[in-house]
Amino acid sequence: MRHKELKHWTSGVAQLLAQPTGRPRLLGLSQWLQQICHVDHFVLFVYEGNHRPLALFDTFPPDKRHVYVQDYQVGPYLLDPFYLACTRNQAAGLWRLRQFAPDHFYLGEYYLTYYQQTGLTEEVAFFIDLADGAKAVLSLMRSACSPAYSRDEMQLLDCAQPVVEQVVGQAWEQARAQAPRPAHDLDFKIRETFDHFGAQVLTAREQEVVQMLLRGHSSASVAEQLAISPGTVKIHRKNIYAKLGIGSQSELLGLFVRDLAGQRDEPEPLRTAV
Repeated sequence: MRHKELKHWTSGVAQLLAQPTGRPRLLGLSQWLQQICHVDHFVLFVYEGNHRPLALFDTFPPDKRHVYVQDYQVGPYLLDPFYLACTRNQAAGLWRLRQFAPDHFYLGEYYLTYYQQTGLTEEVAFFIDLADGAKAVLSLMRSACSPAYSRDEMQLLDCAQPVVEQVVGQAWEQARAQAPRPAHDLDFKIRETFDHFGAQVLTAREQEVVQMLLRGHSSASVAEQLAISPGTVKIHRKNIYAKLGIGSQSELLGLFVRDLAGQRDEPEPLRTAV
């Protein structure tokens, strides 16, 4: 960024902070960040305790918002590397999605069946710590027609972290004061579905394997994470597919998604889990 551009960018901070707190200032933030580099879509999710993700702000057109936000909130967020990083209390800062993605994320069924629908090729995000342990993730998304974020762009975006934290933090405080999260927004049922997916027919170890496969881990990665041999993982997968009456990982994801929607009948158990 040249001196003249830098001066214009920094002077924009004052204009940004002069906007009313909430959506106007968040929109101003997205426009200010666009001065650094092109971004196709912005979305700000807040992950708070046992609530479903709250979309505090986004720039999606109506025809795309259903996939990016509403479909995501139904349950696929449980497989999102950014969400999982928040559950591990990832430090605040600017991060690329691929820094957290499992080894087969871009080949896995979550990506191919859900994430690919968004048409995105890269996603980076500001992680912001909020009050009472909540986390905000402001994602900067690029579609297939845009290149990956360059090292220079990432360095400049990183400089914006203090401003992003202030704007997002104030927007969250305003949202909490105006509209407390309703009880029906809790995601206990969604989490329970994930945690107990296949529990009637699978063993506890097989359930662990299923959860990792759904999140995009390869068999080798599952073996490493669970400290078992790749051959053992292969046996587990074979048994899992047989018990659930499926033949592929894509069918496995399909069963999980239908479980979330409450549309799938339980399979006839071949053997009781032990």
